[in-house]
Amino acid sequence: MLTGEIKNKVDKIWETFWTGGITNPLTVIEQFTYLIFIKSLDDKQMQSEKEASILGVKPKIIFDKNHEDLRWHNFKEFEAERMYDTVANKVFPFIKSLNGNSGSSFAKYMGDAIFVIPTPIMLQKIVTGIDGLVLEGDVKGDLYEYLLSKLSTSGTNGQFRTPRHIIKMMVELVKPTPSDIIIDPACGTSGFLIGASEYLKNNHGDLFNSEELKHHYQNTMFHGNDMDSTMLRIGTMNMVLHDVENPQISYRDSLSKGNTDRERYTLVLANPPFKGSLDAESVAEDLLRISNTKRTEILFLSLMLRILKNGGRCAVIVPDGVLFGSTKAHKSIREKIVEKNKLEAVISMPSGVFKPYAGVSTAILIFTKTSIGGTDNVWFYDMEADGYSLDDKREKIENSDIEDIIKRYHNIENENTRERTEKSFLVPKLEIAENNYDLSINRYKEIEYEEIEYEAPEKIIEKIRELEKEVYVGLDKIEKLVK
Repeated sequence: MLTGEIKNKVDKIWETFWTGGITNPLTVIEQFTYLIFIKSLDDKQMQSEKEASILGVKPKIIFDKNHEDLRWHNFKEFEAERMYDTVANKVFPFIKSLNGNSGSSFAKYMGDAIFVIPTPIMLQKIVTGIDGLVLEGDVKGDLYEYLLSKLSTSGTNGQFRTPRHIIKMMVELVKPTPSDIIIDPACGTSGFLIGASEYLKNNHGDLFNSEELKHHYQNTMFHGNDMDSTMLRIGTMNMVLHDVENPQISYRDSLSKGNTDRERYTLVLANPPFKGSLDAESVAEDLLRISNTKRTEILFLSLMLRILKNGGRCAVIVPDGVLFGSTKAHKSIREKIVEKNKLEAVISMPSGVFKPYAGVSTAILIFTKTSIGGTDNVWFYDMEADGYSLDDKREKIENSDIEDIIKRYHNIENENTRERTEKSFLVPKLEIAENNYDLSINRYKEIEYEEIEYEAPEKIIEKIRELEKEVYVGLDKIEKLVK
């Protein structure tokens, strides 16, 4: 969550775009992202040069000696006219030619990128503003989230930006491995794919010692589909900045007949759009065979079962309605996951998690595709706090269940003795089946009511009379004052 000084600086840069005549929020985000990307490339090379000089090895070069003027730390010192000419006519074409493989998603989506900042003075102000931002660690991701929060259309298509701490929790629950083939079928800014790549770097750093695993990580591990070209560009740049050289990001409607993926992936991480319905004629027929519906949230679950290999895992955010909806399609998809696969967990999240975009109630489903069943006991957790206030401000607070969720999930053997009144507990498959495969936690949780003893009615009435007397005394005093 972007707060304080850096938020004020970003707002000031945004205002520079706005007053300079670029008022379309998507265009602002795109141009903002290009410049951050250009700066990050130089930062990355500077870091590599610094490490290389210490270790006595060759640095990883992005800008060679013939392109020194194109480096951020050099052109930011140019006077406005020269800076504009350099960025518009040299730097921008240069970054479009990076990752020269024309088949790469980077080349594909940067190919039609356009530099639209209109004047040298405006560019100079924006470059100076961005140069003052400290973009280390998670700040870059938070910056993207903050910029995206400015889109007035956010949420209108059921596309809610997933908070990074929720992504991190989901990734830590499913623990990606170096051999996984990972997909987000509605990838947006690639948040889940980046979350998985960061987890692998932090927990399986030795994968980079194997040429085979390193090649897999850079080229064939991460897959994403989306239908918004701007998001695809931002998502691809985001992945490249996080050291995934050739992510497989595609312009594709995952639910359409054109998507022929079947049993291809070992891990799905997603928060697919879950609003509205689709034209049945455009939806792949085999998805409709699993659940005959037009509802996107159910069709995406059917898609995940189709594209996962047997043994593949899935962590997906769904709206509450999927857990207890009474239509044939709702019940059918829940039954399919419980009876034909292995449902591991249902984590109910508080409704403020997606604010300020929406107050929708959601849950995380975690399951493994087996095609032959395997569900025994399903683990339920009632998340009450995620470390941020649940209002539109989403300010950081101390109370958070996330650490507890990860700890309990990975020590599931200790959950057998928990009572239904606790935050987490296990529910046998048979009981879920007897309840029409209802997966809402309220169906199984027991609530303990505390007995409250009130005073006798006569005593309460006496107190009210005393209060009324005080009111009349006060009114008498006011009346004397105003006469």
